[in-house]
Amino acid sequence: MKAVHTFTVISRVPEPLDPLRKVAMNLGWLSDQRAEDLFRRMDRENWEYVRDPTGMLAIESQERLDALADDPSFVALASSTYDELTRSLDTPRWFQLHHDQAASPLDGSGDGSGDGSGDGPGVGPAVLQSIAYFSPEFGVAAALPQYSGGLGVLAGDHLKAADDLGVPLVGVGLFYHHGYFTQELDVHGRQRELFPRLDPRAMAMQPVPDIRICIDIAGNSVYARLWEAQVGRIPLWLLDTDVDENDDADRLITNRLYGGGLEERIQQEILLGIGGIRALAALGRTPQVFHINEGHAGFLALERIRNMMLDEGLSFAEAKEATRPGAIFTTHTPVPAGIDRFPRDLMEKYFVGWCREVGVSFDELMELGHEPGTNEGEIFNMAVMSLRLAGQTNGVAKLHGRISREMFANVWPELSVDELPIASVTNGVHGRTWVSREMSDLFERCVDPDWPQASPGAWKAIEAASDSELWTVRRSNRERLVNFARRRLRKQGLNKGLSESQVAWAEEALDPASLTIGFARRFATYKRANLLLSDPDRLRSILLSSDAPVQIVMAGKAHPADEPGKALLAEIAEAAASLDLRNRLVFIEDYDISVARVLVAGVDVWLNNPLRPMEACGTSGMKAALNGVLNCSILDGWWDEYYEPETGWAIPSAEWQDDVEARNQIEANSMLSILERQVIPLFYQRDADGLPIEWLRRVKRSLAHLGPEIEASRMLKQYVLNHYEPAALHSARLAADHYEPAKEFVRWKRRILRGWSAVGVISTSFTDPDGEGGTTSRVTAQIALGELEPSDVDVQLIFGPVEPDDELTEPRTVSMIPDSEGGAPGWLSYTFDLSFDRSGNFGYTVRVVPSHPNMTTPASLDRVAWAPVPSGPPEYAAGP
Repeated sequence: MKAVHTFTVISRVPEPLDPLRKVAMNLGWLSDQRAEDLFRRMDRENWEYVRDPTGMLAIESQERLDALADDPSFVALASSTYDELTRSLDTPRWFQLHHDQAASPLDGSGDGSGDGSGDGPGVGPAVLQSIAYFSPEFGVAAALPQYSGGLGVLAGDHLKAADDLGVPLVGVGLFYHHGYFTQELDVHGRQRELFPRLDPRAMAMQPVPDIRICIDIAGNSVYARLWEAQVGRIPLWLLDTDVDENDDADRLITNRLYGGGLEERIQQEILLGIGGIRALAALGRTPQVFHINEGHAGFLALERIRNMMLDEGLSFAEAKEATRPGAIFTTHTPVPAGIDRFPRDLMEKYFVGWCREVGVSFDELMELGHEPGTNEGEIFNMAVMSLRLAGQTNGVAKLHGRISREMFANVWPELSVDELPIASVTNGVHGRTWVSREMSDLFERCVDPDWPQASPGAWKAIEAASDSELWTVRRSNRERLVNFARRRLRKQGLNKGLSESQVAWAEEALDPASLTIGFARRFATYKRANLLLSDPDRLRSILLSSDAPVQIVMAGKAHPADEPGKALLAEIAEAAASLDLRNRLVFIEDYDISVARVLVAGVDVWLNNPLRPMEACGTSGMKAALNGVLNCSILDGWWDEYYEPETGWAIPSAEWQDDVEARNQIEANSMLSILERQVIPLFYQRDADGLPIEWLRRVKRSLAHLGPEIEASRMLKQYVLNHYEPAALHSARLAADHYEPAKEFVRWKRRILRGWSAVGVISTSFTDPDGEGGTTSRVTAQIALGELEPSDVDVQLIFGPVEPDDELTEPRTVSMIPDSEGGAPGWLSYTFDLSFDRSGNFGYTVRVVPSHPNMTTPASLDRVAWAPVPSGPPEYAAGP
């Protein structure tokens, strides 16, 4: 029978333990060793496997809490820990120590992939003082289950890294009363989704008193309260519509993460974007920079535009220009299907009131989200809107940046793909969250006490670490995983109704001494979890070898609506349930942060075999790498740019094969061959002391090479130096004198658009290099500008080696110089002297693009005038 109502009985925390409660309430302290020691002493078993101190306090027996309150040494430890951690919040950190450097350039060039070392440019505290990070989910810790996977876990790591570095950032999201879902598999391996209601009182957050946010949702006034979670010094505010002021339907807007269909999705995204901006205003926060983590939060741009129009009296065009520089959009999907698209009738239902309030037509609004190549005014694309209304856009790995430029090329048809304004900031992971205690201790001794922010030079010291010490750490992590897996397997069996005797086999599952491979991620079809099963006999031979045994631990959830993903999961579950493999191939149900922490630390090899290039980044492999785990992966996402032969293994990708099934078979064969011929022999190659010396050498090389690159502090420094600071500076510049620069920029854009039809490259010419062995050739271009001024444009020469089809390769772009003595009547002459440092076939072209101090990229107007391509055979300058 079902209960008509459920509730949580929460233990009373005795007054002497109030410091313990306060430590538990700050999610930024969970990875601090002082807090870890405190909670481990309180309940070692729960802490090792769950790491949810507020949950531990909520369900701990009153007898145990009273006993701890009567223990003077524990009370003293709790008090001193709280005092030390509180003092640390005021300690100046990287941002405070390095913010007074020279201003960042605003030319918008490059891919934004500076080293983020902290030695680069900055703009000082007078400019960058606050950033708001908007995300539909935040995976900060198990104590706050408001995430579904990689997007949310990245957001959580972003906040924790901002705390470590002292970056003035706040988080804005939604509180989902049923979270994502918890996973159970039935006896047939089919996924069951459970949605237990979360009790905020038992979680690491508190209500914000006396604040109610009101937003219009399809003509209804919908109210939201705020919950606040603290991540070190970083506040995270979550909006919640389950309040008495709302009717039953509106109370369910924040019921589930990614629940329901398009209607529920647009309601949540309106609440996140528009409601989030209003929440910040109610809290008295006025951020200068708004980071949009995926297009789900994109509607915040519309609320900022509305505020500018109503509060500052700006026009629609002026408000767009005034708000654009302060918005940074991070796209996470490499496939068009992953983008939110809303039909016209749904947009009209929810935004006709917005249009009426700001005085713009509905078609003008739809144009913001119009994806070129689709019917005008029918579909609103959230990513395209964010691209148009953000001053900067980035992918989450270099390869993903390139794929994103290709995917959104139709938004800027006049520009070449390589020049599109989509940079890349490769993700990083918060090391202290994901690295085991033993590995962290090793880093503190061998690298730096503050190893997450250690320099590349300091990380190289890990290569001198003792082989036996490193192997002891790796073995300890594997043993912890084996013990954890056995406990979970037993529990999973009992939950399915099996008897104690039927689950007794779990006590012997896995072997603490065997090579252990990990595979855990969302069960989307492109991630190909079943690639391992493509040759069952070969897999059995690998797993059941008596000389070099291998075992595989897998985990992951399929989206409730993803039936193909569920079928993949059932296929894995069936294989793991077979009597001959169940000790060597196990599936851990209900993959979450707690499971991930044990998994990424305890395996020896992290396997990743997505269909390239569909993995945006794939940070789970980073978490494993920081634990001394070697990656064996398709060259996709982050691994594409960081792989080296001495740090792991690259599975060849058969992208030339159009038949997906044939491609899967080819890549599966390659993967199994790498395991058989390289990975397994290397692991079991031991010296006289039983140490795998060559394996450990590769682990050390991986840590030395990857450590400083994949830690989230590198990512955050890169965002601050290359994106946040320039955004704050540009925003401040446009806001000067009551936004007069923004208004002037709009007037300039209108003049450019009116006069652009008269702009053209009339002709170009060049002189041969000067004599035998010459190295210089002058290019001259005749330019028509019509009514525009030379200061309105940049005449650019693009040159480089050419392929047989006249395509420029590795082109360089330079600004040509006006020639006051040249040019036919009505035209202007521009020149540039090319220098050649090698022989070969070269080519060039010339173009004219708009130029203005407040335009960071020609993509702002998507206007380019190209030199005409000759119809006859091409000419080439002779090489030296």
